[in-house]
Amino acid sequence: MDKILEAAKAIALARRNHAPLAELERPPADEAEGYQVQRTLHDLLLPHVGPLVGYKIGCTSQVMQDYIGIPHPCGGGVFQKGVHDSGAKLAASSYVRVGVECEIAVRLKRDLAVGEAPFTAEWVGEAVEAYHPAIEIVDDRYVKWETMGAPTLIADDFFAAGCVLGPSVPRSSVPDLKAVKGRAIVNGEEVSHGTGADVLGHPHNALAWLANHLAAEGKALHAGQLVLTGSLVKTLWLKAGDKVRMELDGLGVVEAEFT
Repeated sequence: MDKILEAAKAIALARRNHAPLAELERPPADEAEGYQVQRTLHDLLLPHVGPLVGYKIGCTSQVMQDYIGIPHPCGGGVFQKGVHDSGAKLAASSYVRVGVECEIAVRLKRDLAVGEAPFTAEWVGEAVEAYHPAIEIVDDRYVKWETMGAPTLIADDFFAAGCVLGPSVPRSSVPDLKAVKGRAIVNGEEVSHGTGADVLGHPHNALAWLANHLAAEGKALHAGQLVLTGSLVKTLWLKAGDKVRMELDGLGVVEAEFT
């Protein structure tokens, strides 16, 4: 079997079974090969998770780069069945080890076509229709993620497991995203905070990175797609019964409970 397909099938099987993934027999050799596996994985997952509706960007803040040990952004897919509205009650048992992150999500009003690259933060900012306060749901679905290596983590969508979105805020109404303060509250207690400036200096820098990364692979971002721009805080790992609330100044509040 082709090495790329073999790796994608192993990851897909682990994800469907909510089973911790051990190191692959033939892991992707580098990050470019990791993204090849990721694209193949998406094709295998679609019947189970619905269509691809956007992307998540990981390792966009210093705190997350230090935590994961990868000094640059990484991308992964977001699928229809993984997107929930604020107030969602989700089963912790649906994940191997569920975690959450505090994010600013964007919704695009127009395509960012391959031929328009290279993209700047200003350019992609003009393509945004609205923003959401967001909880990114991540899943530590590994026997030991610290030993997996960036190429394999990328192949498996870089911990992505969906998101919870608060109400949208039109672009014309949003404050200066660099100054937006986000607070992560678990069971009524603030446990972490950060600002929009922590996301590569500005969330639009992360969006530009993604648009350029996809363009290099011959892929575009499309109108209506959702992009999670990266966490303002270090990942918070949860247990069943935890209630999560993210407050983002000027963008609103988003809540979820893991039962």
